[in-house]
Amino acid sequence: MHFSKGGRLLALGALLVIIDQTIKISVKLNMSIGERLSVFGDWFQILFVENEGMAFGMAFGGAAGKVVLTLFRICLFAALCWWIARLLRRNAALPAEDGKAPVPAGVLVGLTLIAAGALGNVIDCLFYGQVFSASAPGIVAEFGGSYAPVLLGKVVDMFYFPLFRWPRWVPLLGGSIFFEPVFNFADSCVTVGALYLIIFHYRFFSKN
Repeated sequence: MHFSKGGRLLALGALLVIIDQTIKISVKLNMSIGERLSVFGDWFQILFVENEGMAFGMAFGGAAGKVVLTLFRICLFAALCWWIARLLRRNAALPAEDGKAPVPAGVLVGLTLIAAGALGNVIDCLFYGQVFSASAPGIVAEFGGSYAPVLLGKVVDMFYFPLFRWPRWVPLLGGSIFFEPVFNFADSCVTVGALYLIIFHYRFFSKN
């Protein structure tokens, strides 16, 4: 079966969102808040925490900030989808003989990674408060119940890499963990997509 470039990007985005949600739901329904599993010694752990919606466990402005952040993320996802579609139309309308270079496939993939990551966390904020009971220390959530209104669901985080502690003598950082934030697959998609575009395709954006 032949897929257009747009179809392949859509399939990639859908796959990333499915992976993200599968991981989050598995953690949500099998772990309590603060519970952790060792994957690779103490260096890589699955640690279940929930946050108000910003990447890497950061918070923003309480309930009002949470609503604003969720709406912003929805707008970001819509804008990225529009931008990707526009770039695809630009490629489709570009004659091969006019000398203009098409939009690199890597740019489209990078933007798709960011869009999929944004959507993955939007789903948590929109629906998790309506379809799950609340998670708490020693309490595993279940399907059903309603722990938060729409837009106020908490984002599930689980990946934790406490690689090492800074020596006590290091100024400002002494005794702290090298990489302390707990994050999820959607955060990784956004971060990897953004870094990939910055490192490998900055010239495209500077010219366009």
